[in-house]
Amino acid sequence: MRPLRGCRRRGAIVGTVTLCLAAGWALQTPGGVSLIVPQPNINATVAQNILLSVEYSCRGTATVEWKHVSSWGTARIVEWKSGDYINISAAYKDRVTTFENGSIQLLNVGMRDAGYYFITVTEEYGTNTYGTIILNVYEIIYEDLHFVAVLFAFLAAVSAILICFMWLCNKSLYLFQKKTHKLTVLKQSKK
Repeated sequence: MRPLRGCRRRGAIVGTVTLCLAAGWALQTPGGVSLIVPQPNINATVAQNILLSVEYSCRGTATVEWKHVSSWGTARIVEWKSGDYINISAAYKDRVTTFENGSIQLLNVGMRDAGYYFITVTEEYGTNTYGTIILNVYEIIYEDLHFVAVLFAFLAAVSAILICFMWLCNKSLYLFQKKTHKLTVLKQSKK
């Protein structure tokens, strides 16, 4: 059997064209951003410090932006460019720490901090990627324990007062009976 003429040649041409297109695409798109969000759902309690951890990589310089979306609205937290600038919004000025890998730490979280945190990493060539972290914030229920402790202390105080009152009543009754008994004895002795 003889190979078909031109098949090898066509295969070589198709392969060369494919290789040239792939090389051209790689040279045309110098960037590319990848983003990893290792923990997309975080549970925290009030007054806790939390880390919104991400890891991004890109070939050029990237701009990182974090936004918070909740039932109270949307707020931009921070935006920075590696080695260039950091722009933290006034509401988060003393509560946010930024890290080179794109992560941020929120200090002293409250109930208003619960919600969705969106990160956008934009490379200088215009390529960007997005990530989301959901933060659930729970209150520590000290109020219930406080109420039980106060109620227990109140009931203990009321019972102590009642015991003292009963003791006084018993003592008064005993003195009254003793005095009455003396009077009856005196009356009987006079007769």
